[in-house]
Amino acid sequence: MLRFGKRAVVLTAAGVLSAMAVTGCSGSIDTDAVVATVGDEEIPLGVANFYARMTQGQYETYYAGMMGMTGEDMWAQEIEEDTTYEQSVKDSTMEELQNMYLISQHADEYEVSLTEEEKDAIKEAAKQFDEANSDEVKENVSGYRKYIEEYLERATIQSKMQTKMEEGVDEEVSDEEAAQKAMMYVYFSFTSTDESGASTTLTEEEQESLRTDAQNLADRVAAGEDISTVAEELGQTAYDLTFDSESTGPAEELIAAVDAFETEGEVTDPIETDGGIYVAQLTSLFDREATDQEKANIVDERRQAQYDSLLEEWRNETDITVDEKVWGKVDFEDVGVTIITSETDTTDDSASEDSTAEEETTDESGTSSDTAGEDGSTSDTAAE
Repeated sequence: MLRFGKRAVVLTAAGVLSAMAVTGCSGSIDTDAVVATVGDEEIPLGVANFYARMTQGQYETYYAGMMGMTGEDMWAQEIEEDTTYEQSVKDSTMEELQNMYLISQHADEYEVSLTEEEKDAIKEAAKQFDEANSDEVKENVSGYRKYIEEYLERATIQSKMQTKMEEGVDEEVSDEEAAQKAMMYVYFSFTSTDESGASTTLTEEEQESLRTDAQNLADRVAAGEDISTVAEELGQTAYDLTFDSESTGPAEELIAAVDAFETEGEVTDPIETDGGIYVAQLTSLFDREATDQEKANIVDERRQAQYDSLLEEWRNETDITVDEKVWGKVDFEDVGVTIITSETDTTDDSASEDSTAEEETTDESGTSSDTAGEDGSTSDTAAE
């Protein structure tokens, strides 16, 4: 079990180091082996493995369950021909790691460096991780101080550099460019979902009944009744939506129909799609709040585009290589990683006292549970 203290936090944009429950064994790897080079800099396998395991833990903790499968099954799944989910995530993880090193190589150009406070916080987080966990666990994730510190230093610089790299974009956006309209719509779905989350397609008779209800709603709202009130009477819900001509959700047909209206209050006829029926009413030709938010979104997109452009330029100018044989030693199917959310103390900017490593026991069913730490607190349970 990997467990940090209540506040194993690097108080920089690099974020926090989370606790991880680890199952399986990756076997011994040469953590000092060079897994990639970015220009003249070498990336040690230990740094790459630690970053990869953090990424793996986020996916296994937050996505595998949503996808209704185990981590092992998720990684083996093909997302396209001859490419597994594991290969795709590893590719993106390696590219992100390369970018960290590449960006740090340009930090001097932007006068970006780590403060003493940031360096101290990074060392403290690495120290807590090191002292709270067994050698066996740290071996699986390359969780040693020098690799953790190296990763956090690069990630922190990258975050500080992003702000600098995004500076100078045009922040002027006109109302016309960002204009947003507003509607209320009701969706009559052709499927029903039970308490277990299972979906069932309605019968033709039930779908025909929905068509009648949808037409009833459209007629009554067009005659002046409130769309929310009528929808509730029919067992449905009316939703607010702001949009423009380039919006695509929840359905392009819906957006096109309402966007064509020239008068507030106009109502669509029932719009049938493969999944159900929409009825909508235009409530505003110009939504001030949504327009202002869209202006902020447009500026953010410009900043991101400038950041991406600079990064692409630097990548094109730099010789970047990956030793696939070394990188292949990081295998997500051999080691399972689960993020354990720890209580965070938000009242102090310094890391709290070191925590005590906790043991992990596994019963015959494969469920792993944490024993209480020395402070007597009850810990989380992780199933793998």
